[in-house]
Amino acid sequence: MPSPLRNPRLAAVAARGVQALHSAAGRRLTVAARHRLPEYPGVPEPLVVPTPHGEVTAWAYRPPEEAGPPPPVYVNLHGGGFVLRGADQDDPWCRLLAAEAGVVVLNVDYDVAPQARFPVPPHQVHAVLDWAAEHGAAHGWDGRRLSVGGQSAGGALAAAASRLAFERARPRVALQVLHYPPLDLTVPAAEKHSPLAKPLLRPWMGDMFDAAYIPDAGQRADRLASPAAPSDTADLTGIAPAVVIACEHDILRAEARRYADRLESAGALVAYREIPDRDHGYDISDDATGRETYTWIAKLLRETHATA
Repeated sequence: MPSPLRNPRLAAVAARGVQALHSAAGRRLTVAARHRLPEYPGVPEPLVVPTPHGEVTAWAYRPPEEAGPPPPVYVNLHGGGFVLRGADQDDPWCRLLAAEAGVVVLNVDYDVAPQARFPVPPHQVHAVLDWAAEHGAAHGWDGRRLSVGGQSAGGALAAAASRLAFERARPRVALQVLHYPPLDLTVPAAEKHSPLAKPLLRPWMGDMFDAAYIPDAGQRADRLASPAAPSDTADLTGIAPAVVIACEHDILRAEARRYADRLESAGALVAYREIPDRDHGYDISDDATGRETYTWIAKLLRETHATA
């Protein structure tokens, strides 16, 4: 029997309830995140980014002081099923990337559904990329050396914003980092499989996220929502080079692999990496494995921007 949360009206009600619960725990979650990875200190600077879809708050994490030219900029997009705000949960990884990659990390608090439904978030994130590329001189980074990445829904939005940058020929994105992203919303979560009996992403969650974000099921085949779906057949030759990271036990692993194969056929895949014995969202609590993954991402960012 289909889940009642496939109904967009019920999904919106449920999403708002989940948002309220998450907001109530917000302070505790923020404090916990800021105590992780103490070897990477740093206090981010808040910035307000204007976009055609409303102002967006972002936090700038700067690398340790070094003499030389302005550093590159990396736009980070948090997860949360397109429904939950959660920029603070990425705080430890933003500090690590700033230090290890030598980049200014802009951690973006983009708008979420059902208050901001598709296609607003992808276009909003693309506008943030445009802004970051154009306003580096005023804020101390080199906007000509720009990359973007995210976790879960943030990874999907990084892919969508990179697609818009490719189609509009602006801004130039040197690297897109897609970390356990949902890339095919045409397939319900109940039809996506994991070797685990109880993976993190349950069918009801997927139904709620998808219906709250894109109420019209037919619209979920859009290229900005489902680039791994068979319906998207555009030639991606020339799109930003990409790193795709999946988790062995994640129900989203297969679509990440499909999109990596598609990028590889377009000559745009830098690397595909699968985290063994881990499920979706592992880096929210697994600092050891997270350190390994993000240190590797930082290495790729350094290499990318050294030659950009």
